[in-house]
Amino acid sequence: MRYHHYFVYLVTNPKRTVLYIGVTNDLTRRLEQHIGNEGRQRTFAGRYFCNLLVHWEEFGDIQQAIAREKEIKGWRREKKDALIAVSNPEWQDLHPDITE
Repeated sequence: MRYHHYFVYLVTNPKRTVLYIGVTNDLTRRLEQHIGNEGRQRTFAGRYFCNLLVHWEEFGDIQQAIAREKEIKGWRREKKDALIAVSNPEWQDLHPDITE
């Protein structure tokens, strides 16, 4: 049986005022899409320049990943900020870490 990879991720804008939460099976490709959409009004992440990866979680099951995405989306901003602070207290862009 083949193991699949699914990722729940949070990206933010340079001022750290907006969060975008998503799910994907290819985190590197998805981040490149966010970067490519920067400034484009047709997408939420593009409109708000959300392309800095600040948190991600990996799952082997798509249903678990979707459930986690929905769970996080339902949280208040303070709880989302606390989640990020646990693993990334400086809110550094983690994109370089996943592409190395």
